Amino acid sequence: MINEKLPLKSKLAYGCLGGGIGLPSQIAFSVLTIFYTRTLGLSFELTGLAWLIFSFWNAINDPLFGFIEDHTKSEKYGRRIPYIRFGAPIYGIVFILCWIPLVDVNDQFALFFNLIAVLFIFDTLFTILGLINFTLPAEMALTAKERANLLLYGAGISSVSYVIAYVLPLLLLPVNGSPNAYLEFLIAMIIVGVICAIILFVSSFYLKENKYTQMEDSLPVIKGFIETFKNAPFLIYEVSNFSFTLAQTMLTTGIFFYVSSVLKLTGFLTTLPLLLVFVMIFVFFIVFNRLIRKYGVKKSYVLALFLSGTSFLLTFFIGWNFSFALIGFILIGIGFSGFMITNQAVIADIVDYDETRTGKRRETTYSGINALITKPAISVANWLFVVIIDRFGFVEQQTTQTFSAQMGLMIVFSLIPAIFLIFSSIIMLFYPLDGPEWLEQKTELIKIHNKKELDYIKYLEDKKQMEYSKI
Repeated sequence: MINEKLPLKSKLAYGCLGGGIGLPSQIAFSVLTIFYTRTLGLSFELTGLAWLIFSFWNAINDPLFGFIEDHTKSEKYGRRIPYIRFGAPIYGIVFILCWIPLVDVNDQFALFFNLIAVLFIFDTLFTILGLINFTLPAEMALTAKERANLLLYGAGISSVSYVIAYVLPLLLLPVNGSPNAYLEFLIAMIIVGVICAIILFVSSFYLKENKYTQMEDSLPVIKGFIETFKNAPFLIYEVSNFSFTLAQTMLTTGIFFYVSSVLKLTGFLTTLPLLLVFVMIFVFFIVFNRLIRKYGVKKSYVLALFLSGTSFLLTFFIGWNFSFALIGFILIGIGFSGFMITNQAVIADIVDYDETRTGKRRETTYSGINALITKPAISVANWLFVVIIDRFGFVEQQTTQTFSAQMGLMIVFSLIPAIFLIFSSIIMLFYPLDGPEWLEQKTELIKIHNKKELDYIKYLEDKKQMEYSKI
C-alpha cells in the first residue's frame, strides 16, 4: 500500500470534532427521557409517543442533509468546513435550550410538545454536524493503517467526552424536585454547550478535506439514492448497524435507571460502572488498533460486536450484584473499544467501494442513508424501553422498585441488547470488503486520488493565471 501520513494537528482536530459533537449529543439523547419523566414529570406514555413521532423526522433529515452536504461547493471553505464553523455556535445554543422548557411543566400536553420540539431542533443541528464527523475519516485518509491511526485519536478524545456525558448527569441530574439541583444541572449544561461550540469552531481550521471533489459533477438525488441501495456491502452493514444502535441506545438510556433501581447506588458510586467501561475502552484502543493492522477491519469489527454481545448476556445473569456487575462492565468496555475504532473504518471502506462503482466521493450521502435506516432505532429503543419497564411495574418517582420492575429493567438493559449485538456480529460475517483483492482495489484508488489532487492544483493555478491576465 502507498504510504500515507496525516499531520498531527489534523488528527487532534478530528478528535476534538468528535468530542465537541459527541458530548452534547450523548447527554441529550441519553438524558432527555429520564429528565422529562423523573425531573419534569412527563408520563412514560407521552414520552414514548414523542420519541416515535420524532423518529419520522429523524429518518428524513439525515439523507436530506447528506445529499445537500455532498452537493455543497465552496472554493473558500470546502464542502464540509462551513457547516462545522458556522453551525458550532447554533449547536451550542440549541443544546442549552434542551434543558429549559418553554411551557408550563404542569401541563402534560404542553410538556409533550416541548419535548417533540426539542428533539426535532436539536437533532437537526446534530445531523448537520454528525454526518460530517461520521464520514470525514473516509475523506481524510484511505489506507486502513492511517484511518485506524486517525480513529485512534478520534476515539481517544471522544471517550473523554463520553465519560463526561455520563458522569455529569449521574452526579447532577435533578430527580428529587430540588430547585437548587436543577439550577446546578442547568449551569453545567450551559458550560458544556459553550465549551463544545468553541471547540468545534476552532477545530474547523485544522481539518483536512479533499477540495478536488468540488470539480466533480455530483450524482442526481434519485440516481444517488438508487446507487446507494445497490451497494451490497452497505446493506449488510446497515442490518448490523441497526441492531447495534438499538442495543447501544438501550444501554445509554437504561444505565441511569439501572444503577439507581437495580444496583441501588448513590453519589459517586453511580459513576463507577461507566467509568470502568470507559477506562477499558481507552486501554484497549491500542489493542484493537494493532488487530486492525494485523487482521483487517472486518475481523476486528466482528470480534468487537460479538464480545460486546456476550458481555451483555453475562451481565444479565451476574449484574444484579455490584461486585459481579463490574466484571460485566469491564468486558462491555473492551467490546465497545473495538467498535469505536472500527465502525467508521467500515463505513469508510464502503464509501471507497462506492467510488470504484460510481467514480464519485459521496461520504455524507452514505452517512445520511445510514442514519435513515439506523437512527429510527434510537426512537424504537427509547419507546421499547419505557414500554417494557412500564409493563413490568416500574413506578415513576419511586426510589425502591419491585423485583418484577427490576427484572424488566434487566431485560431491556442487558438481555435484549445482548441478542441484538450477537445478531449484529453474525450478519457482518457476510460482509465482503476484506482480503488481498480489496487491498489491491484500495491501492488503485489512492493513485486515482493523487491524480485528482494534481488536477485540482492545476485547475487552481490556471484560474489564478486567468485572473492575473485580466488585470
